[in-house]
Amino acid sequence: MKKKYIYLIVIFLIIASFIVYSRILDNGFISLDDYQYIIENNHIKSGINPESIKWAFSATVCSNWHPLTWLSHMLDWSLFADHAGGHHLISLLLHIGSVLFLFFFLSRTTNNLWSSAFAAALFALHPLRVESLAWAAERKDVLSMFFGLASLYVYSLYTEKYQSSKYFLCLSLFALSLMTKPMLVTLPFVLLLLDYWPLGRWPKALKPVNMQTINALPLKNGGKRCEVASFIEKEIPVPVKSRGHLIGRLLWEKTPFIFLTIVSSIVTLWAQNKSGAFDAIGNLSFLKRIVNAIISYVYYLEKTFSPVDLAVFYPYEYSFPLWQVLVSGFILIGITIIVIYALKKMPFLFVGWFWYLGTLIPVIGLVQVGRQAMADRYTYLSSIGIAIMLAWGIPLLFPREDMRKKILFPAGIAYLAILSVLIWQQCGYWKNSATLFSHALQVTKNNYLAHNARGITYGERGQYQLAIEDFSKAIGMKQDYADAYSNRGFAYYNLGQYQLAIEDFTKAISMKQDYIDAYNNRGNTYFNQGNNKLGCIDARKACELGNCKTLEKAKGKGYCR
Repeated sequence: MKKKYIYLIVIFLIIASFIVYSRILDNGFISLDDYQYIIENNHIKSGINPESIKWAFSATVCSNWHPLTWLSHMLDWSLFADHAGGHHLISLLLHIGSVLFLFFFLSRTTNNLWSSAFAAALFALHPLRVESLAWAAERKDVLSMFFGLASLYVYSLYTEKYQSSKYFLCLSLFALSLMTKPMLVTLPFVLLLLDYWPLGRWPKALKPVNMQTINALPLKNGGKRCEVASFIEKEIPVPVKSRGHLIGRLLWEKTPFIFLTIVSSIVTLWAQNKSGAFDAIGNLSFLKRIVNAIISYVYYLEKTFSPVDLAVFYPYEYSFPLWQVLVSGFILIGITIIVIYALKKMPFLFVGWFWYLGTLIPVIGLVQVGRQAMADRYTYLSSIGIAIMLAWGIPLLFPREDMRKKILFPAGIAYLAILSVLIWQQCGYWKNSATLFSHALQVTKNNYLAHNARGITYGERGQYQLAIEDFSKAIGMKQDYADAYSNRGFAYYNLGQYQLAIEDFTKAISMKQDYIDAYNNRGNTYFNQGNNKLGCIDARKACELGNCKTLEKAKGKGYCR
């Protein structure tokens, strides 16, 4: 009977996920990262070959080192070329695979089929997942999660029967996950949590090995039974004999995982520092980062329970009302105290909450990378912790089985149905760049990046005046936005307003000394004005920085020697 339900749950998770997210199959690429990652990347379009493989393992494009992600994009391009729906389909299939791994892990380790099913469904069918699935450049999200949850499932097999082959498979899957995106560097921490619940390895390790029992021994010749005290050694289902050895095993087996985490973190910091990602929004004080982290933790919770007004980019806010910081801090501290107090009776609350807190640490902003204050995609892993808390915590409010069937089951289905409707709506916003960034501007304030991105889209359509309006708004919100100045300059260039274009290119270069595109575009503008001398200077500077197209073109026309 249980197998029949497992099959039904698996079928439901697959079909529901495919139907709810199927709208993304008609969506196109967007101007934010998709072009740099895929459309304009000649290494990706060349397919999988020795040269592209070498590039994948050595490149640090967009502040990341993720060779397996590049290889997956190459395979996608070989199969679908520039048909975005094919790329989205593969991401959806990877997400469904992750959902199934999570369900199998939870049902196997907890032996609670319906709580496991709800947790997996809540993870599968949530609007916060849309960004990772509908954004082709975020393939790294779904691919990393697929390998990470596969590693988690194999870990459950390893803890049942300690075999080196299962251990090394688990470790290898973790390594593959890190080679797609370093988000899962917190997996060793998650494994330690899971060792407490549901695996129950820490309670066994901390429990005394020997225990006193009372054995009832019958007397011969039909005499009365008498009780004698005896000491027997408690059986421990692992090949160790002492509590110290068992604790040592739990810690020692995580050492290779921690080593990979350290290596991945070093490589990631190096790649991001190399590309200047740390300087994206200037030097923030550590106090401001802590405040933003506190607010973001609570904001992610709010979006988990009320996933509306989601945006592709949330601008960084440099100040918050004191009351908001205090309330957010009290919420976090209060929940933490409650789950610690309930540790023995409800260990799943402790595990779920610290899963949520711990897995967000790499992206919560303590080490600020990029311009965003937060991002929907960052909840991909952390949301599992909240799903666990809800799936095992809510049924405790309905101790009677009949009440669970009459109230809890229909309520759970209704909630998933509401989330599915919101997913369908959210997928529609990712139809194209103009729709996506227009929606972001509707649900956020001072969103300079959305104005800049929509301006790029208008420019690609030849709507240069609309593009200039958006770029100007972006500059008004962020005075040091070099990209917006450069983009506006290019729009002026296409309208033939060369002097305005030169002024904007010059402004962008003053903010970013190594701005190759701005040098090339200013050089072309000078050539169009007939000022070959200044045009050649800019073309040579761009060539020194790594792009010689403008200089070669100018030499071909005889502008430069």
